[in-house]
Amino acid sequence: MLEKRVLVIGAGLAGSDASFYLAEKGVQVVLVENKTLTKNPAQKIDSFAELVCTNSLKSLNPDSAHGLLKTEMEALGSLVIKCAKESAVPAGDALAVDRDKFSALITTTLHEHPNITVVAREADNPLELAAEFECSDIIVATGPLTTDKLTGWIQENLAEDDFYFYDAIAPVVDADSLDYSKLYFKDRHKEIDDSADYLNAPMNKEQYEQFVEELVKAEKVQPKDFEEYKFFEACLPIDLMAERGKDTPRFSCMKPIGLKMADGTAPYAVVQLRKENLLGSAFNLVGFQTRLKYPEQKRVFSMIPGFENASFIHLGSVHRNSFLNARKLLNWDLSAKKYPQLHFAGQMTGVEGYTESASSGLYVAYNLYKKLMDKEFKQFPVETAMGALVNYIMTCEKPCPSNINFGLIPSVTLTREQRRSRSKKRVKKEIASQRAREVFASFLEREPKL
Repeated sequence: MLEKRVLVIGAGLAGSDASFYLAEKGVQVVLVENKTLTKNPAQKIDSFAELVCTNSLKSLNPDSAHGLLKTEMEALGSLVIKCAKESAVPAGDALAVDRDKFSALITTTLHEHPNITVVAREADNPLELAAEFECSDIIVATGPLTTDKLTGWIQENLAEDDFYFYDAIAPVVDADSLDYSKLYFKDRHKEIDDSADYLNAPMNKEQYEQFVEELVKAEKVQPKDFEEYKFFEACLPIDLMAERGKDTPRFSCMKPIGLKMADGTAPYAVVQLRKENLLGSAFNLVGFQTRLKYPEQKRVFSMIPGFENASFIHLGSVHRNSFLNARKLLNWDLSAKKYPQLHFAGQMTGVEGYTESASSGLYVAYNLYKKLMDKEFKQFPVETAMGALVNYIMTCEKPCPSNINFGLIPSVTLTREQRRSRSKKRVKKEIASQRAREVFASFLEREPKL
């Protein structure tokens, strides 16, 4: 009988956290990763846990849904959160990182771990690969752009329809190429300050409407004949927002709320820029995922005030994201109903977002280790962030990727006074967060010592 040897396919966020968790428990891990041999269209670097869309892992506020998820991940020893904090760049209440440093830290940690063997290879049949490396169990965490061979195996053996949706990446601009006389540093709802984490490009009504008009008119990358775009609603391309209505961007990523200029007036719309690295040598255009073709991006984005001579380090792009119908195909420990030794983690399961993907890797590794130790599986409480995410993907009738949000967590009961309060929404989140922390701590205390 094979014992305590696990094959992990994919060294993204989910695969990295899963591998590290198991290795720290003494399990021998064979980590198979293909990117040093062949990169997918979204990948740029050889190192693991590459952040392709943005450098932000969302809020650190413990009373936010994302902050709550990070708290739970840290309790399970998340390598992703540890390395993110070690490579953090200023971003207000958000956890943003220097992408290269973050990825390098994770790569070095996994390569140097005595219980992890890294293999550069493309995976096709995971069952045959596990047999070759004498592994009893498998975690497939190949992310949103699974290779064609493995995708083919999954479709043929597990899933046939709806194994994809599309995602888009925001561009990154060279800081030295911007005209700062037209920009101002300010964090939302705070005072103007050159040390602020966000740089803002204000637009008046005429500038905004011309910009939106050009977004709509610009040439865009089209899907292949046999596919159609299916975007995640919380990560829509800026050009698609413009197509939905001229005011849509202004009520989304370009909203001017809390961003008054030095003269006390509010701009009609704002493009926010977030530091891409600790040096501040590059900025990410917040919320500017796009389908525009490269020449069109340069043309249209040069209309943004201060961007007249902008030089882009990376332009935006569109890529296919693959995910399973978890409710139909997986067990609650995210193992396949057809092949119980085969587990899935990350965006393939239907979660959306960096921390969500990493947390699913931890969830799978935690429960797989319990199985290896002959311990009974127990579902994470739905009142917790990790439990709520898994509950969502396992009960959603029509698969639709979701990030963590309080809408997934059971509501709390407010007192009459709290219901009447102007800060009712904030109080509700605080109570739900406190309950989640208590429930998660209690859950771990009742679990067998591993």
